[in-house]
Amino acid sequence: MSAQQRRTLTYGQHNVLQTISVTPLARQDGYWVIYIHGGAWRDPTVTSASFDATESILRKSSDLPIAGYASISYRLSAHPNHPQDPKSTPSDEFRDAKHPDHIRDVEAALTLLQNTYGFGSRYILVGHSCGATLAFQTVMGAVAGHREQSFTGDANEPGAGAETVFSSPGSLPPRLTTHPTAIVGVAGIYDMRKLRDTHREISAYREFIEGAFGTDEKLWDAVSPAQVVGSRGVEGGWKVGRLAVLAHSRDDELVDEAQLDSMRESLRGWEETEAQVLVDDELASKHRRVCGLPLSGAHDEIWSNGKELARAIIFAFRELQDMGLASR
Repeated sequence: MSAQQRRTLTYGQHNVLQTISVTPLARQDGYWVIYIHGGAWRDPTVTSASFDATESILRKSSDLPIAGYASISYRLSAHPNHPQDPKSTPSDEFRDAKHPDHIRDVEAALTLLQNTYGFGSRYILVGHSCGATLAFQTVMGAVAGHREQSFTGDANEPGAGAETVFSSPGSLPPRLTTHPTAIVGVAGIYDMRKLRDTHREISAYREFIEGAFGTDEKLWDAVSPAQVVGSRGVEGGWKVGRLAVLAHSRDDELVDEAQLDSMRESLRGWEETEAQVLVDDELASKHRRVCGLPLSGAHDEIWSNGKELARAIIFAFRELQDMGLASR
């Protein structure tokens, strides 16, 4: 890919990880593909660059209506295998993030992308592992409380300068138009308590969940996309959504298929309702789809060689095209 086309945007001043790798393309009628990497909210070796192989593959598919690519980096929690000395580590390189730091970073990054490129809901939000958790959290009603907070008061706050999002009586809330048309969750973590219970004999699962969210299991449930239904879940928050793709490999040695099953069940109510979208400045109702997609390969292999992650994204485009939402 051309180095001249890629740029790095900075959306916060707290940490060097608050950046976005962006490759804008010339196509104006396409969708942006925006990626959120995994790594259990803490692995510094899994970065926004983990999307590079996938982007290279997708850019060879000239028939895909893609307007640009973005890969979001966000603050990480501490990792026992990658210790840092707080006395000698610069504060903007220190990894000690706790919820809601991760999701606030993702939303600040999305706000900056919207303000810069103005693509509205014409984007596919893709997440791998905990990146899939974060992708669905962006549209959950229960996690949206901080979305209405203004970031304009503190120049050091992530998302500084972003327009405050408030709805006015009788108008469509602006934040609805900034949600994605589609979300692709790959090897996603959707129910944290269930993941811990399934792998009780492996302490690392409890450790990375507690490292990111603390020990309050009620909080785990409150931010787990598969645990929250109705108005506080995806069903209540993702009004404009049209397509959810849940992709998982049976070769995945880290995240079991029960996570996909739980998420699919939680999306049943969302799929059975209709999306509220703007057509000629008026609200219209449109049908939705939830699709499962079997993949192959180990957990990190899905993104490391890019082939299966690219296949999941191409699958999403084909579904959107079949629904009449993307050009062929």
